Amino acid sequence: MAICRREFTLGILAGTALSPLKALAPRPKLLVLVLLEQLRSDHLDAFSSQFGDKGLKKILSKGAHFPDCRHLASTFSSSSIATLATGAWPAQHGIVADNWFDTRARASAAASDEALLSGTLCAQIEEAEPTRTFVIGMDAAQTALFAGNPQTQQFWMDSDGRFTTLGETPDWLVQANNLKPVENAHNAAWMAIDARTGAPPLRTMRFDAAHPAEFRRLYGASPFGQQAQFELLRELIEKENLGQNGSFDFVCLIASAAANLGFEVGGGDPLMRQMVLQLDRHLGFLLEQLNNSPGENNFTLVLAAGHGIPNAPADMSRPRMAVEGESVAQAVNRALIAADAGRVARYIYPFLYLDTSGFRDPEPLRMLAARAAMSHPAVAACYTAGGYCTVRDSFEQRFRNSFHSQRSGDVMLSYHPGYVEDFGQGRGISYGSLYNYDVRVPLCFYGPQFRAGVFESPVQSVDLAPTLARATGMATPESSVGQVLGEAFA
Repeated sequence: MAICRREFTLGILAGTALSPLKALAPRPKLLVLVLLEQLRSDHLDAFSSQFGDKGLKKILSKGAHFPDCRHLASTFSSSSIATLATGAWPAQHGIVADNWFDTRARASAAASDEALLSGTLCAQIEEAEPTRTFVIGMDAAQTALFAGNPQTQQFWMDSDGRFTTLGETPDWLVQANNLKPVENAHNAAWMAIDARTGAPPLRTMRFDAAHPAEFRRLYGASPFGQQAQFELLRELIEKENLGQNGSFDFVCLIASAAANLGFEVGGGDPLMRQMVLQLDRHLGFLLEQLNNSPGENNFTLVLAAGHGIPNAPADMSRPRMAVEGESVAQAVNRALIAADAGRVARYIYPFLYLDTSGFRDPEPLRMLAARAAMSHPAVAACYTAGGYCTVRDSFEQRFRNSFHSQRSGDVMLSYHPGYVEDFGQGRGISYGSLYNYDVRVPLCFYGPQFRAGVFESPVQSVDLAPTLARATGMATPESSVGQVLGEAFA
């Protein structure tokens, strides 16, 4: 039986009218996003017995908690920050790694806001007057990347560890730097939270005026650096009266200390437990301040994480599991030259860039390079610009989400689980893998618009931006491919 298009449409509309969309609770005037550059979901479970009652325990139990949020793409810090900011994968937003090879300029390119190819939620909020937006980070490039627009007020640490900003420096920032100078941390002892009386420090923030960069590295990977970021966030909330004026205010803190420490020690080191326990304390202080001003039902607090972290290879396994990228490039290059099929122009993990000049169809050369790479003992899987993939499971989609046609070169590689890049220091790890220890992170929404509960079904990091856009009444970023997590709303 034929169905009239008009009658069919009216029927749909009638059905919709019987099940109206659920109205959200009124939007609070302040949205605070704490973006933890690195935090594994299982670390929250492992250390939860040592959390206090005012920080993580309260947020996770009274918020909408998604313990299995997945960043289903390469997990470089810049890539994951861009994904959370835009609701898009690297295949859309173009930030495929912290660094990649620009084939036109014939030079390495670094992740930046100028290189970002998608709009951000922060930019959407900034454009919707009356609003104010702020981003705090340790690194200027990451701060600008998340903001995605120059109008957002941005704060980051300079090479000495002091906070700075673009344009005119507000008086309260000058006072904050003066009242709590970074010099107070020179030669400071990092003590364990549960340390016994007389116990030795876990580390000392050694300062040598002849080598100040070493202190800055230690400071940026310590509870002192993490504390400075949270204290600046609290100062900003107070001095700018966030959530108490006629505007809607959005502030994001990109907390990077744990990620910086992780590069050196890996996820299994006892120092990582100390960083999470310190995080718990600072979230408790932040929550207490927000409950006082702007008030308990006048703010939303969101916890998100960029990526997880692998454990560092054991000393006996490190010679095998720490991969020298040059050995991979040479193995592929030998195979290409032997077949008279071009050569490797550059290898910047995880991307191989080939010189295929003189060949009309580069895909056969890419497939040859992929097979050659697979002969290397560290390489587990490959994906080519033409879509050839050596695996046919969920990892294929992770490859596709990671690969940008103009920036990812010819072949993308994945090492075996637990394998890391070798930086020549004899220790440490690298980020960027497709494995679950890097991919799985926590996500939690806390505030009057969200209902308490633990939602075990997997969600994706691209879902953060559209969910916050829905909660704030803003437009979803134009390249977003995520979904609104409607189950989280009260």
